[in-house]
Amino acid sequence: MKLEIKNLSKTYKGGKVKALSDFSVTLTPGVYGLLGPNGAGKSTLMNIITDNLKADSGEVFYNGENTHKLGREYRSILGYMPQQQGLYDDFTLNRFLWYMAALKGLKKQEAKSKITGLLDTVNLTESAHKKLGSFSGGMKQRALIAQALLNDPEILILDEPTAGLDPKERIRIRNFISEIAENKIVIFATHVVSDIEFIAKEVMLIKKGKLIACDTTPNLLSQIEDKVFEAELTSGELESYQNTYRVSNLFHKDNTVIARIVTNNPPSNTKLTRAIPTLEDLYLYVFEDGK
Repeated sequence: MKLEIKNLSKTYKGGKVKALSDFSVTLTPGVYGLLGPNGAGKSTLMNIITDNLKADSGEVFYNGENTHKLGREYRSILGYMPQQQGLYDDFTLNRFLWYMAALKGLKKQEAKSKITGLLDTVNLTESAHKKLGSFSGGMKQRALIAQALLNDPEILILDEPTAGLDPKERIRIRNFISEIAENKIVIFATHVVSDIEFIAKEVMLIKKGKLIACDTTPNLLSQIEDKVFEAELTSGELESYQNTYRVSNLFHKDNTVIARIVTNNPPSNTKLTRAIPTLEDLYLYVFEDGK
């Protein structure tokens, strides 16, 4: 199983806004984290992969076949959870899933089995007959994850799947995604960097429409292993540090502040301790310019 994205480019507003620029990557089964700031091109990329948007140039291939030519056959093996999807507030969750199963072409018996299993997976069995309009944000997220999995897709695109979930539910969903990714290509776009730090086979970093890295977490973190420090500061020094360095964490202790900084040029006049880098540190290093 292989998804090849070749030289995708996309512009908006008559070519004035470049959302994607010559984006190329090859994906095989496993979880791929997709990281980038707002406006980096993540949603455009996912919409092109799912055939909801046409690229200006470039192609997407699934197992060597152009996805446009595959058409319905390609869409039948896709599962997509968009970040913002209007739900039918007057539908119960059960009715919504049956409706989505019908749109995906599932037969009645298959749909019944899938819906029952997925309700359990996303911990919504007891809410199956409640209206979606009464759901919390986190419950709606779980409902959208369930609909994306109804057709047992080979390619699963998840846009902020854990947004609004409490820590217990985030862990549950994250672990489930990791389990099913053995025989699926999963693209997991998120701003909650810790959600993909340990489950992603590789992490894609996208900036201003360009793929700037696609590698394993250890390989990416090795690039900043000598750039992450903890500095012991007075409260009076803190503002200057925040203006000068990328600060990923702060911890107030007695009359001092421990600031975790990510920098190419560590200060020489401050007590520093080298720290083990995290994916969050890498995110700041790559995407926060000018420090």
